[in-house]
Amino acid sequence: MSRLDLFINRMVSQRACLNHAARLTENIAGPAFELGLGNGRTYHHMCQIMPDRKIFVFERAIASHPDSTPPQDMVMLGDVFETLPAAAQRFPDGASLIHADLGGHNAQKNDDFARRISPVIEPLLAPGGLMVSSDRMYFDSLAEIDLPEDAVPGRCFIYRR
Repeated sequence: MSRLDLFINRMVSQRACLNHAARLTENIAGPAFELGLGNGRTYHHMCQIMPDRKIFVFERAIASHPDSTPPQDMVMLGDVFETLPAAAQRFPDGASLIHADLGGHNAQKNDDFARRISPVIEPLLAPGGLMVSSDRMYFDSLAEIDLPEDAVPGRCFIYRR
């Protein structure tokens, strides 16, 4: 499979999983967290599909498209290993939806990072909340759930508390 096909499958799956997760969590209280802003395409999509939900973004530095840049008061700048534990203090009831697309182009590095970040993310999810990730995660108390029909298996993962 070409790298272009892999990218398209990831984007199609990401959109399908976020749309599915937004529907499944619409009655669960709490904000949404976007871990990694990048260009801001996913954040922009989340704003479209969850217009009434607060979406907090965790990023090292903002470099997004101007149309996809969150307000400053919705951004947690810094290393996620510091900002996520601080979010646990700020949001003791957790997030209803967490999305992470934090990996790069090296599968082994992505997996190593997922193993390190999973225990930091896990306590942030509200009961019934969903975690959508472009990488397999390693949670003790979250269960992987089925993907929506229009997602490509292995290109996105959904976990529920």
